[in-house]
Amino acid sequence: MRFRRMFLALLAALAMVGAGAATTAPASATSAPSAVDQQADAAADWQPGVWYAIGARVTYNAADYECIQAHTSQTGWEPPAVPALWKPVTGGGNPGAPGTPGSPRVTATTDSSISLAWTASSGTVTGYRVYEGSANRATTSGTSATIGSLGTCTTHTYTIRAYNAAGESAGASVTGTTGGCTGGGGSKMPGAPYLYMGWGNPPAPASVMSATGVKSFTMAFILSSGGCTPAWDGQRPLTGGADAQAISAIKAAGGSVQVSFGGWQGNKLGPNCSTPQAFAGAVQQVVNAVGPAVVDFDIENTDEFENYTVQDRILNGLKIVKQNNPNVKVVVTFGTTKTGPNAHGVRLINQSKALGVPIDNYTIMPFDFGGTTMYQDTVNASEGLKTALKNAFGWSDAQAYAHMGISGMNGLSDQQELTSPATWTQIRDWAKGKGLTRLAYWAVNRDRPCPGGGVVSDCSGISQSDWEFTRITAGF
Repeated sequence: MRFRRMFLALLAALAMVGAGAATTAPASATSAPSAVDQQADAAADWQPGVWYAIGARVTYNAADYECIQAHTSQTGWEPPAVPALWKPVTGGGNPGAPGTPGSPRVTATTDSSISLAWTASSGTVTGYRVYEGSANRATTSGTSATIGSLGTCTTHTYTIRAYNAAGESAGASVTGTTGGCTGGGGSKMPGAPYLYMGWGNPPAPASVMSATGVKSFTMAFILSSGGCTPAWDGQRPLTGGADAQAISAIKAAGGSVQVSFGGWQGNKLGPNCSTPQAFAGAVQQVVNAVGPAVVDFDIENTDEFENYTVQDRILNGLKIVKQNNPNVKVVVTFGTTKTGPNAHGVRLINQSKALGVPIDNYTIMPFDFGGTTMYQDTVNASEGLKTALKNAFGWSDAQAYAHMGISGMNGLSDQQELTSPATWTQIRDWAKGKGLTRLAYWAVNRDRPCPGGGVVSDCSGISQSDWEFTRITAGF
């Protein structure tokens, strides 16, 4: 949302005076306060409380693993349980045992069962055992299994090992969640374009609702008003101001709101709140004041997206937010390339899995990314997000789509990428057809015509009808 970024540059600078701007440098993915000797030719036993760099090898339960995401280990993050951190490798385990099962995946779920499948191991195979932790949940001679008698809306990580008379193979892990969830990941949110009360001649939301049928708005943006204290734009009060009045009007008209935290620039809570607990406390103040259906964390730029210390602080804070507000959906929104999330986005996804953060939806922003054909570029970026989610969680296509969202930019983007009403309709229909669960765009303020007007705050820069993009989004 760089267009909003440019307009907020002066405002952000003023907001940071006195409060201080965060200048924390991005945490290195390979630096560490301490580390064990991690020689590839002598894999040590895995231990909790140890820093493991990317490429480090360990042995756990007679199987070898290679670290694929730098981290400090802890109990519960044993290699077979956290495929986002470790991958099984050859060179250890029992001589003569089968090779590692390939491509573990969830093939179906019910409210009480999870069905798994995998490709056959190399070597002589007697059968396969499916473990949850150290407990053997199934034994089969084939390459599939169904685990039953599970709780509704519960998440389980399974490790599949081939075996023969010589012993067991290294494990291949996959995570699945049973159905029947209420108020949690996978259920669809209404289309909710961003509405920003800080610039761009903000329209009366109830009038827009009446004209378009839209039932929800994403209200932007919660920033720091100094330290770990939240405020609209870092300066307007949570209650009693223009934002609160707009939210009251939306709810009075039968609508709901999502609240967005962060964005490209400004004095954000992530760098200013010193602990996950403090961050969660700041978010809770907003939840208590606003009563949102969704909290959206727009994680961008070097101070949050590329600073892994802050990424982790936000993610761990979101665990607390979800625990305290199980019926409020938690969304993370971040930028993308034309082929999917970049390294920082993949890291965010993998780390949310490793930390056990119950994120309901991962939304990408497919604009300002060198787009040429915005429909196809958006589809390609979304398919890249799907792949990243499947790799991290072991989800099926359908499960990944059900945790995905798209947040576009109507009309002309900062880079002069053109998203017309016809293109936005194509994107909406693709998202609906694939089962995505969130659709938004930046912003209702710009959902007015001004052909040839360029990239400005109160119109789209193209020919269109008033509120045309909002009307399309309402059809999601």
